[in-house]
Amino acid sequence: EVRLVESGGGLGQAGGSLRLSCAASGFTFDEYAIGWFRQAPGKEREGVSCISNTGGNTVYADSVKGRFTISSDNAKNTIYLQMNSLKPEDTAVYYCAKDSSRLCRGEYDYWGQGTQVTVSS
Repeated sequence: EVRLVESGGGLGQAGGSLRLSCAASGFTFDEYAIGWFRQAPGKEREGVSCISNTGGNTVYADSVKGRFTISSDNAKNTIYLQMNSLKPEDTAVYYCAKDSSRLCRGEYDYWGQGTQVTVSS
C-alpha cells in the first residue's frame, strides 16, 4: 500500500522557518518524483515544488522560489521542504504527492493527508 505522510507543519512567524517532511512507503522510493502542493482556504490547490527521483531536477513555483528548498533522503524514504522567510500568504494545508514518473511530469497518483502551516504576521 502506497502511503505518504506529511509532518512538520504548525505555527510559524513571518520571516521565520519551518521544515516539512513527507515520509513515503509502499513503493520504490528512488524510482519516482515527489511533489509538494498547498491549498489555502477558498483557493485552488497550488503546486509548490517537485523533485525528481534522483534529486537532480527540482522545480519551484515563482511564489516560493529563493525561499523554499526541496530535498530528498533516499535512505529514509523522505522528502523535505525547507521553508524560509515565511510570509502570511504561505498559510495553507501542504500536501506531498507521488508522481507516476521519475521526472516531475505533473502526473500525480498518490497523495498524503496534508499538514497545516499557519504563518502569523
